[in-house]
Amino acid sequence: MIQRKVCLVGSFAVGKTSLLQRFVYSRFSDKYLTTVGVKIDRKIVPTFEGSVSLILWDLAGEDEFQSLQTSYLRGAAGFVVVIDSTRNETLQQARTHLDYLDEEFPKAVKVILVNKTDLENSWDLETEELQRLEKRFTSYRTSAKTGHSVENAFHALADEMG
Repeated sequence: MIQRKVCLVGSFAVGKTSLLQRFVYSRFSDKYLTTVGVKIDRKIVPTFEGSVSLILWDLAGEDEFQSLQTSYLRGAAGFVVVIDSTRNETLQQARTHLDYLDEEFPKAVKVILVNKTDLENSWDLETEELQRLEKRFTSYRTSAKTGHSVENAFHALADEMG
C-alpha cells in the first residue's frame, strides 16, 4: 500500500481540524480548539488503483506562508487549501497560499475546500474570484458540521494522487 502525505492549510478558524475530524473519525464538535503547530492523522482510503494511506497533516492556521513552518510542507504529495465561506479574507489568503504552493510544489495535487456551506445565510465570498480559483484547481463546497462533500473531496484527492 502506498502512503501519501497531505497538508491542510488555510487561515485561522476556517475549519481544517473540523474537516479532518469529520473525515477521519466521522464526528463534529462545536467546541473550537486552536491547532498549535501540527496534528497528524492517518486514514486508509480505497482508490481506483487499490488503497492509499493518507498521512494528514493539520497545520496551524496561518495567514502568511512566511510564518508557516515550511519544513512541515516538505514531502507532501497533496495540499488541501481550506476557505471559510463566511469570511472573504480567507479567499484572498487562499489565493496567496495556492500561488506559493504552485510555485514551490508544482507536481503536488492541490484541492480547494470551501467550508461552512451549511451557513448559507452568512456566505461572504467574491464570486468572481472564487470562480477563477475553481477553474484552476479542483474544488469542493463542504460542511464539516453536516459532512456535506467531505468524504467525496478526500476520496477524489486520494484517487488523483494514486
